[in-house]
Amino acid sequence: MAMADEPRWAVITGASSGIGAELARVFAARGYALVLTARRHERLEALAAEIRGAHGSPVEVMALDLGDREAPWDLCDMLAERGIAAHTLVNNAGFGLRGYFSSLPHEKQLAMIDLNVTALTSLSRLMLPGMIERRRGGILNVASIAAFQAGPYMAVYYATKAFVLSLSEALHDEAKPHGVTVTALCPGPTESEFPDTAGLKDSRLFNAGVMTSAEVARIGIEGYEAGRAIVIPGARNRAGALGAKIMPRFVSRRIAGLLQGMK
Repeated sequence: MAMADEPRWAVITGASSGIGAELARVFAARGYALVLTARRHERLEALAAEIRGAHGSPVEVMALDLGDREAPWDLCDMLAERGIAAHTLVNNAGFGLRGYFSSLPHEKQLAMIDLNVTALTSLSRLMLPGMIERRRGGILNVASIAAFQAGPYMAVYYATKAFVLSLSEALHDEAKPHGVTVTALCPGPTESEFPDTAGLKDSRLFNAGVMTSAEVARIGIEGYEAGRAIVIPGARNRAGALGAKIMPRFVSRRIAGLLQGMK
């Protein structure tokens, strides 16, 4: 059984930039110890040094490519070797691509599924049983408001986020009786590297106003700690998600396609 003075370890994937880095900063400010994982080791080390200096928090860096299907097992082995039991798993790692499904590179679309869906599912399955046994902690999955509708010109990305939302909601109800929380964080357009890597910099979606990664991280963690199943930061994003639920699906997907806007 966990002792009251044991650190609460938050394991954060995709922690080298954007929402992931801000989630790390907010968790540290709230007294969590951190495990930071992503591919870019130097960035992780720089963030770890910053957080140790600001908060005195224990921070471990584990550089991995979670697009590799063996990586979730490797991460769990590394945690076990260091005697770390995850209190909170944050599945933030992921990426998107804009373009026609029929012409975007086949391999990159499969890699998106591997990272956005397979790695998230695997890490959740590997770590959730321990949380249930200890009756504490939980999982914060970073989904998107894209989860609420189909997305022409980002078809696979939208589909992966719909999976994350559906899985998170189901696990929320399964885990709640055991004292464990599973939350889906569903941000809208956010200041990060995402629009650059996804090819969305010039889209209407990101030209209509964005939230900061710090705002999204704070709201997401507050919702997770409050035990909520779904957290949608920002009034405009909440209105958009509600609209996608109540309007005919052919309308919501046409709006999504217009916002993605292939020229």
